[in-house]
Amino acid sequence: MEDEKKQNLDIETPNNITIKGIIGLLMGNTDCNDNRKVISLGIGDPTAYSCFHTTDVAQEAVVEALRSAKFNGYSPTAGLPPARKAIAEYLSRDLPYKLSSDDVYLTAGCTQAIEITLSILARPGMNILLPRPGFPIYGLCAAFRHLEIRYYDLVPDKGWEVDLKAVEALADQSTVAMVIINPGNPCGNVYTYQHLNKIAETAKKLGVVIIADEVYGHLAFGANAFVPMGVFGSIAPVITLGSLSKRWLVPGWRLGWLVMNDPDGSLKSPKFVERLKKYTDICGGPATFIQAAVPTIIEQTHEVFFRKTINMLKQTSDICFEKIKEIHCICCPYKPEGSMAVMVSNTCNM
Repeated sequence: MEDEKKQNLDIETPNNITIKGIIGLLMGNTDCNDNRKVISLGIGDPTAYSCFHTTDVAQEAVVEALRSAKFNGYSPTAGLPPARKAIAEYLSRDLPYKLSSDDVYLTAGCTQAIEITLSILARPGMNILLPRPGFPIYGLCAAFRHLEIRYYDLVPDKGWEVDLKAVEALADQSTVAMVIINPGNPCGNVYTYQHLNKIAETAKKLGVVIIADEVYGHLAFGANAFVPMGVFGSIAPVITLGSLSKRWLVPGWRLGWLVMNDPDGSLKSPKFVERLKKYTDICGGPATFIQAAVPTIIEQTHEVFFRKTINMLKQTSDICFEKIKEIHCICCPYKPEGSMAVMVSNTCNM
């Protein structure tokens, strides 16, 4: 009887590798007498560096919302209506159709948006297609939801484009979705309109949902402009994940979103929407006063703030790219054009 109890308590933990886990391991094995600092090169937190600051508009909007004492209670589980409306209008600027407030669900950062999305799509025996290289949290969330993970490769010689032939070979009737990260994390790439269109056509052919991770949306400083995957929502249904974290430089505010880019309604069946709403009922969303500040943050942030961030990212990425050339054991197969990341390799032709 005692052995049975121990077996019930012996819960299997996914063995997926995460950046935070690696950093924790390094820190734990660093000699306490060694004064050298372990620098993380894998966590996209711009606030860790003194050159990145959010706009005064954002800070003042949060302070005003907090001091008003109107937002100390719980918010609706899908988010405050004005915040959902502001995000719908913000994202609709770049789309050939208009999103409604009902298409938007607020989350505690983009990580929670990932967790919710995979949870509502997961069913016994199903699989999901993830990019390699990619963001490790997808693999970790999929493992916890017992989704079989199938990795497709990104091609460095083609700007880290998706290997669409590999995607078609991996997918089957049990594939629920494919994840696209654009701008790329950790590769620093930005996909062209043409390539995104091909991805959408492939998803349509395979009958799968596209999960578009656009947490670095608009942070593009190369030849390719940022194009939202939602532009192709009429070809294949898209669930867009994003947040204020990167573009507004406030990852600690934990204000993210999950958006249904599905103008034809092929995904938004009553059962699916009900499942999504019920799942948000059990998840704690962003702080109510942060949500209350969203309309002001989005409507009143000036373009000069965004341009300053883009210029700084381009400058620092150029420095990083050039300095990597001086390190003989690694190389950068593709110069970054977006996000806050660069991918290196130890197998480049020197």
